[in-house]
Amino acid sequence: MKNLFKGAVVVAVLFLSTGLVSAQQKIGHINSNEIIQDMPEFKSAQTEFETLQKSKEGELQQMGAEYQKKITAAQDLQRNRSEANKDSIDSQLQAITVELGEIERRINEVQQVAQEELQRKNEELFAPIIQKANTAIQSVAKEKGYAYVFDIANPGISYFAGGDDLTADVKTKLGITSTP
Repeated sequence: MKNLFKGAVVVAVLFLSTGLVSAQQKIGHINSNEIIQDMPEFKSAQTEFETLQKSKEGELQQMGAEYQKKITAAQDLQRNRSEANKDSIDSQLQAITVELGEIERRINEVQQVAQEELQRKNEELFAPIIQKANTAIQSVAKEKGYAYVFDIANPGISYFAGGDDLTADVKTKLGITSTP
């Protein structure tokens, strides 16, 4: 009877410990910012995006320079205004004021269109890169048997202790060589 009880206890302990071991799931972490920024596609997309951004900024700067030139002209006219030429100067100032309003409207319109275009281009360039990285992350996690992989670049997770860093494995999966 004593042996039967001991045997039952041993079987129960083995059963419970097997259940506990199988209940433990592997948890790892990655740094998605590091992965994405090291992808060659990211570097070329970033260069293309920055080029577009600079061209839009240049366009707006030209319009700003035109606006500033008109303001300077209006200030010069205002300084040279006298009782003798006030009718002529006032009509010129009124015309410049209308022009300034039109330039302001165009600047606002161009600025809004540029923002929308930059946002579309950003999505067009970077969405496939992010998708490729996410696919590689999921693939590595499945291959290595991880149940959870946390992204330490995500501000929602401010603490992680231990776990395996899969960043290097995902980079290898993407064919990225680590830079020092």
